Amino acid sequence: MREHRGIFHKIDWVLVGIYLALVITGWVNIYAAVYDENHYQIIDLTQKYGKQMGFIIAALLLGLGTLIIDPKFFSQFAYFIYGFFLFFIILVIFSGREISGSKGWFAIGGFGIQPAEFAKMATCLALAKFLSTFEVDVRKPENLVIALLITLIPALIVFLQHDTGSAIVFVALIIVLYRAGLPGYVPLALIILPVLAILALLVNKLILTAGLLLVAMGALFFIKKRLKIILTVIVLFLAGTAFIFSIDYGVNQILEKHQRDRIQVLLGQQIDPKGAGYNVNQSLIAIGSGRFFGKGFLQGTQTKYNFVPEQSTDFIFCTIGEERGFVGSTIVVVLYLALFIRIIQNAEKMRSPFARYYGYGVASILFFHFAINIGMTLGLLPVIGIPLPFISYGGSSLWAFTLLLFIFIRQDSYRHELI
Repeated sequence: MREHRGIFHKIDWVLVGIYLALVITGWVNIYAAVYDENHYQIIDLTQKYGKQMGFIIAALLLGLGTLIIDPKFFSQFAYFIYGFFLFFIILVIFSGREISGSKGWFAIGGFGIQPAEFAKMATCLALAKFLSTFEVDVRKPENLVIALLITLIPALIVFLQHDTGSAIVFVALIIVLYRAGLPGYVPLALIILPVLAILALLVNKLILTAGLLLVAMGALFFIKKRLKIILTVIVLFLAGTAFIFSIDYGVNQILEKHQRDRIQVLLGQQIDPKGAGYNVNQSLIAIGSGRFFGKGFLQGTQTKYNFVPEQSTDFIFCTIGEERGFVGSTIVVVLYLALFIRIIQNAEKMRSPFARYYGYGVASILFFHFAINIGMTLGLLPVIGIPLPFISYGGSSLWAFTLLLFIFIRQDSYRHELI
């Protein structure tokens, strides 16, 4: 019989501390991003920082409530939770409100709830539940197909909401499959494909195909010429060639115009400093002007005069860079890295396979958001509109990330037990 434990028994306070540090950092920078002399009170529900304070209080209560729940609940009801949020991300397509071109929001009073954010957490639970099922081997095609369907079905539904950024985030869960035993060439392929796509947009396709053919011939020359390997190389070459010649169709027919423009600006195919490239240009100016120590709290001119659109949400890192400089930006990055490392370390200590795989899912989702968000503010990646975890303005993202993390913290408090 399991002994009775208090709510804070064996809670990882390091993770909780990092979480609180990031949330407080977020609120301070949201305050700075929207501050003006007519609205300066800390509690002002007409302003984003006032609303964010309410979101933070609700998030803390949500985290506390998660710590009360028996950790076995999340494994036993993983598929139910997955189906529940799957239903809502489908429903929102038909009855949701459109914001910034994405029809993925439920209007509740004066606020909006984005179920896609919670679907990421639900997908982590369902994937961890499936992978921890007895004798599941993801190297077997049938098991791999099921695991991919669990991941890609919500991604496809979110994509139909015209929320490409959130849809792409689900791809990060390939890291969980790799931890479960998926061969390394699969994640490697996911890294190679974007590189190949970029080259297909920049280089003549016939020349690129010839280069791919040389790589295939080189692989056959250095690898033992077994029939299975020869067939695999041929299939990969044909698939790569088809992918190269399909890029133009994908970019022109699937992506929205603003997304195509952002990619072209990033690749230098289009110069539009007042249009598609405006956000990134202003972002780089803001971060660069912060120099080493920053301009100081509420002293950022790019921030104060609203030169950067969406500065409290997608481009919140600009405020940190301008007002806190290189030092402040580095501290924030170190906090995130400490968070990821701590989650992975704790996940590896789990006796329960479910908790271990879920931990990798948490780290994957958070890391992907972190890397993409900061990458787009620095002009290294296309602007796809995903928040910086715990820091960007918004109730849905903060609550979903809080649930995502605190479910893991709850699992971790029982790390020596099978869940």
